[in-house]
Amino acid sequence: MASRVYAHYHHGDACSKARWNTRETFRFMYDRPWKHVVDFYSNAVAGKLSVLNLFEPKKCLVHESSERMPLETEMETCGRKDGRTGRWERVNFKILLSYNGSSFDGWQKQPDLHTVQSVVEKSLGEFVDEKKAQQLRKQCKPLEGRVLVAGRTDKGVSALNQVCSFYTWRKDIEPIDIEDAINKDASGKLKVVSVSKVSRAFHPNFSAKWRRYLYIFPLDHACGNVKDPENFIFDENHRKQRNGLLTEENLDELETDETEEVNGVEVVEKPSDFSVSKVDQLLQQLQGKLLSYKMFARDLKAARNEGPPTECFMYHARAAEIRLSCPEYVEGRRVMCVELVANRFLRKMVRVLVATSIREAAAGAENDALLKLVEASCRRATAPPAPSEGLCLFDVGYVDFDPQSCLIS
Repeated sequence: MASRVYAHYHHGDACSKARWNTRETFRFMYDRPWKHVVDFYSNAVAGKLSVLNLFEPKKCLVHESSERMPLETEMETCGRKDGRTGRWERVNFKILLSYNGSSFDGWQKQPDLHTVQSVVEKSLGEFVDEKKAQQLRKQCKPLEGRVLVAGRTDKGVSALNQVCSFYTWRKDIEPIDIEDAINKDASGKLKVVSVSKVSRAFHPNFSAKWRRYLYIFPLDHACGNVKDPENFIFDENHRKQRNGLLTEENLDELETDETEEVNGVEVVEKPSDFSVSKVDQLLQQLQGKLLSYKMFARDLKAARNEGPPTECFMYHARAAEIRLSCPEYVEGRRVMCVELVANRFLRKMVRVLVATSIREAAAGAENDALLKLVEASCRRATAPPAPSEGLCLFDVGYVDFDPQSCLIS
């Protein structure tokens, strides 16, 4: 079988020779003590620490409740006067969840996988109304509830205030009943932050006005050296462990860089580190702009690969060095925290943005480097996604974004 030929993306700027290729970027991202980040998110989910304490001055965010509507008002504004029942009488619950991404195979329910959605919907089965229960039994399906969600997180991605909703026609269900049912089945890896009755018009995804993601990147290298380059990338156990990062597309990119070296491209000494302040400068150029982020997305459906479906408005994009508490380090571990707030995010967009920002900062690119990459014609211009272990869906907003609520300023 003839070997495939891949075209490498050539950057035309002055620092193109100093820019890491895909293989080098991948190695730099994964040669990190990620376990400390995973442990940090796990402790945050368990309530043992607060993410807000990482930032100076100390932050205190209160999640708005303006989307809630008293039941009496709900009946007045949404009720039918023609006597119709059915969906007009259902009760809608808003559920805030926190979970440790390393314990689940992502949010979306999939056969034979341990996902957040499968755990939550199984827990809600006891609250399904009788008519729906009969339908499920007739179809030989398990007795489970159905939830809608603000954003489907990938395998390994944590969440501290994920929003989902569940409705039922039963009137005897109280928020505490739902909270107890989910917490009972979650085995400590998933925790209910709050449950409240909301308007029937509330939709966790379509009603949302913004989402906030945090990405924590360890600035210290992992102990010991990584495996030999030839074995490191293609090790089967490593590939399974790393959230499927090495998709066919990414393997293609890695082969491209190998071909580039074989073809005798000039080898220059490349940087071994980057500046957090430079990453911050790069990201700030995205603030307050509506841009197409398709170059920073991966695995998009063809129908959502062009035009408005790829456009996102970035309210806030900053990076700063902070310290994670760690028993081995009195002053804590040095990490970079990236805070991104936008009206929407594309698939793997945050992880690609973080990895590309680090790569461009290390290469010494101009501050508008990310804006230029938005106009690129090939996704090979951007870096492969950063590890999923560092990513966390921090919260989702249903009122206009308040800049005063930013964690990094």
